[in-house]
Amino acid sequence: MSQQTARRGGAAWALVITSVAGFMAALDNLVVTTALPSIREDLGGGLHDLEWTVSAYTLTFAVLLMFGAALGDRFGRRRLFTAGLAVFTGASAAAALAPGIDSLIAARAIQGVGAAVMMPLTLTLLTAAVPAAKRGMAYGIWGAVNGLAVASGPLVGGTLTEHISWQWIFWLNVPLGLALLPLARLRLAESHGTGAPLDIPGTLLASGGLFGIVYGLVRGPVDGWTGSMVLTGLFAGSALLAGFVLYSTRAANPMLPMRLFRSRAFSGINAASLLMFLGMFGSIFLLSQYMQGVLGYSPTEAGLRMLPWTGMPMLVAPIAGILADRIGGRPVVAAGLFLQALGLGYMSVVATADASYAAQLPALLVSGIGMALFFAPASHLVMSSVRPSEQGIASGANNALREVGGALGIAVMASIFAAQGGYETGQTFVDGMRPALVTGSAVVALAGVAALLIPTRRRTERQAVPAEPAPVLETASH
Repeated sequence: MSQQTARRGGAAWALVITSVAGFMAALDNLVVTTALPSIREDLGGGLHDLEWTVSAYTLTFAVLLMFGAALGDRFGRRRLFTAGLAVFTGASAAAALAPGIDSLIAARAIQGVGAAVMMPLTLTLLTAAVPAAKRGMAYGIWGAVNGLAVASGPLVGGTLTEHISWQWIFWLNVPLGLALLPLARLRLAESHGTGAPLDIPGTLLASGGLFGIVYGLVRGPVDGWTGSMVLTGLFAGSALLAGFVLYSTRAANPMLPMRLFRSRAFSGINAASLLMFLGMFGSIFLLSQYMQGVLGYSPTEAGLRMLPWTGMPMLVAPIAGILADRIGGRPVVAAGLFLQALGLGYMSVVATADASYAAQLPALLVSGIGMALFFAPASHLVMSSVRPSEQGIASGANNALREVGGALGIAVMASIFAAQGGYETGQTFVDGMRPALVTGSAVVALAGVAALLIPTRRRTERQAVPAEPAPVLETASH
């Protein structure tokens, strides 16, 4: 990077801009959860519509993340980052103005498109701007801000829904986006990747496959698991994903090179990320409704009571990043995942139709500490497991797998909930939620096992990539 670009971009500005953008994208994963009862009352719709209100965002976010990263590598990371931010901001306004549940779902899908272009480039731009010796701390701060989004999602959603209206959970993004757009243009340094051609066939195969599987899982409880559209979605989606893997092993410039998965570090952290988000998102989707619909808390009260879980990353993630710099990311990530699995398992035991908050608090605290220990070290492990020229691809792949996990988690755990319980009474809700939480706990524990497959730091350092992203082509901002 040239001296002029380094001064113009600046690590501090890059950290602020990318962290706030990441905050916006992460916030919209969970901000809707505490507003779901109000959205259902205002716009109508059943359980599957509520699932799509969340999953329309996570699904388009997931399936286009790697394509968004590739677009940035080819056409300029700053340029595509600002384009994605503009789309996200505009779609947020459209969601706030949605007159019905279908238009809200459509706006949420477009939000996901913007976030898919914007989000993977936050880590790539941050990595290029921050010296190698300080990246662990920078990732820790970035992770803490994302943790703040997770923390404040249910609380912000609940507070705005209760005291103003649910539409304001989307209006909130508009001033943030409008403030970031000129800052990104002026303060971020432009950079490019390898310039490889875009992988259109790979994007279509991956997108179609993921959509088919999530569609089948969401519609299964409504249409029946033997319904023609459900079976078509599941089988066609699986076939398309298998085709994506086969195609990517043979393509000259695949969107996601399968050779990256030969690295135990890359494979382990991505498997852990997918499974962790599967268990976490599905649990929050049900627990936010449990606190309001069964225990009778207001949206704000539900958001506040979830803070010991969702708010812990804000406090612990920076410490986790520094700790990972000293002892390596694997033990920190694995410990965090096993703690979160323990918390979810404990919650499944103490949850009743009239459970006191004191009974739930230990589970929330343990889960929160576990989630906090995961965030920052996981980002560091991803970015250090590949060559600098492939960090855009790696960031896109990891974020994609996280979002896929979130979409699958909501679909899978809502399906378990629908099969075992329902909304009829508080007890029927608990009857459905308990087995879903047990499933979430088991999945997150499996994520911990995957994290243990990551090589130790000493072994990873022997295979380490160069500290500075020399292959990345930088041009001074004008």
